[in-house]
Amino acid sequence: MSQFPASLLDVERQPGRPPMLRAETTGDAPRWVAEHRDALRAAVAEHGALLVRGLGLRDPAGTGAVFRRLATGMVREQEAFAPRRSYPEEGVYSSTKWPPNQQMCMHHELSYTLTFPGLMMFACLTAPAEGGATTVADASAVLDALPTELVRRFEREGWLLTRSYNEEIGASWEEAFGTDSREAVERYCRANAIDFEWQDDNGLRTRQRRSAVVRHPVTGRRCWFNQIAFLNEWTMEPEVHEYLVEVYGPDGLPFNTRFGNGDPIGEDIVQLLNKVYEEHTAREPWQAGDLLLVDNIRTAHSREPFEGPREVLVAMADGVRLADCAPTIEVSAR
Repeated sequence: MSQFPASLLDVERQPGRPPMLRAETTGDAPRWVAEHRDALRAAVAEHGALLVRGLGLRDPAGTGAVFRRLATGMVREQEAFAPRRSYPEEGVYSSTKWPPNQQMCMHHELSYTLTFPGLMMFACLTAPAEGGATTVADASAVLDALPTELVRRFEREGWLLTRSYNEEIGASWEEAFGTDSREAVERYCRANAIDFEWQDDNGLRTRQRRSAVVRHPVTGRRCWFNQIAFLNEWTMEPEVHEYLVEVYGPDGLPFNTRFGNGDPIGEDIVQLLNKVYEEHTAREPWQAGDLLLVDNIRTAHSREPFEGPREVLVAMADGVRLADCAPTIEVSAR
């Protein structure tokens, strides 16, 4: 049990910034987190996200101990869209390898899988010289701000993720599925409602349809829960998009999103989604030792461009099944 109930934690609330708690530790972060575990988790349930400052996290071992004390079960990453480093500590990863000069747009981690993390944990060991914040946005507020007809269409059709795995861009299929066995990949795809097609160059193309709107399994709150904007072709830098289309063709992009019926999503819609996200973004620059806890269903997160070294460790926990979130479209494994 925690030392204090969530209502007695001194959580700071300021407009445009994530809720923050200043921890008073004696240098033993895992012990402090264990003592306050229930209160910390209750604060995340209440606010959707919580930045804990003052823990003094310094290394993967101590950070992994903190992650394990907070989680009810670690979630192993599957279907990664970009490589990560995996640490010896169970369930501890580096942040996604993404160009530091490019924005990583708002998204919900693994929202294209049938089982995804309910809790995301981020720990900053080295803060960048400039930028690089992990920002958050309330998914219910974003949903309410979107045009009604657009939301209704996504509720009827869901969203479609298409992927083309190769050895040059993003995660290879071996990295994404954690195996070099085609048979194992095919079994996974059939079990997770993913259409697949092998290419002549040992590449792989996949398609999967998912709900864009779900209900939080605890609160029942409707949430805009997807990676429609982040993984869409129009979110790419124009020169990157032009290069990839020239080399791989419009159907060979490493990832892209469409309406659930296969229709393309226009650049104007992607710009609208990112504009609404920006209007609901809360940001706080990282300080070394910080811990950020995020309810992955209620709250989207992103990573801003940065300069200088940046080391942020990540863990995914508390697995949730899509089937338990009142999906608006039926998804069945084969």
